[in-house]
Amino acid sequence: MARKKKEPAAASSAWLNSYGDMITLMLCFFVMLYNPTEVDAVQLAALTASLQGDPNAGGQSLSAGRMADLGNNINSLPAMEKGKSLGLAVKRAISLFAPDVKTNKITLSSDERGLVITLASDSFFAPGSAELNIDETRETILRLAQFLSSDDLSDRRFRIEGHTDNTAVSGQEFRSNWELSTARATNVLHYLSDFGINENQFSVAGYSDTRPKVTNDTAEGRAYNRRVDIIILDEGHF
Repeated sequence: MARKKKEPAAASSAWLNSYGDMITLMLCFFVMLYNPTEVDAVQLAALTASLQGDPNAGGQSLSAGRMADLGNNINSLPAMEKGKSLGLAVKRAISLFAPDVKTNKITLSSDERGLVITLASDSFFAPGSAELNIDETRETILRLAQFLSSDDLSDRRFRIEGHTDNTAVSGQEFRSNWELSTARATNVLHYLSDFGINENQFSVAGYSDTRPKVTNDTAEGRAYNRRVDIIILDEGHF
């Protein structure tokens, strides 16, 4: 009588348990390595906004520049404790200035100098003028003053930089874009001082059209270059 042929045994799935345990342990390991203070909060906010489908918020949250500049993060600061403090300030800035970022009055970025709060000149000044449109920008200036006066930034230094495009100034008020850029930066400081900031933490500079962010060959590029930067300085740039 012929023997009945044995059916092959079903493949064991016991290895899946070991594999699952290994993946879980690896996940826990990388979670432990993750340090949220190493994330550039400005860029993270831009990524979040773009994933949420808001093209303006995503596109306006980062400044044009070299890829190396965009790679700087809070932990590049010499002092770790100061880096953590600035990281908290960045998160507050993203939340506080969300309405201004959405309306393109302000952009937030970070580079080797520190955290940069950029005021679009066309939103704050009339063409060729250094007089601040305070009636239209009062709430924004007030938020800036409150932010820069916060306890998180009490040991920080700030610099206000005025920048113009390469269009020659017209009229008799300013001899050149050097005077215009400096006057705009100075007037921003005066209004911030009226709202309570400590002037001793600030310095002012005017750069005319010598530091464009993009080319001045187009109207859009010139508008992008007309700006006032308020910089929370890295220790190396005091």
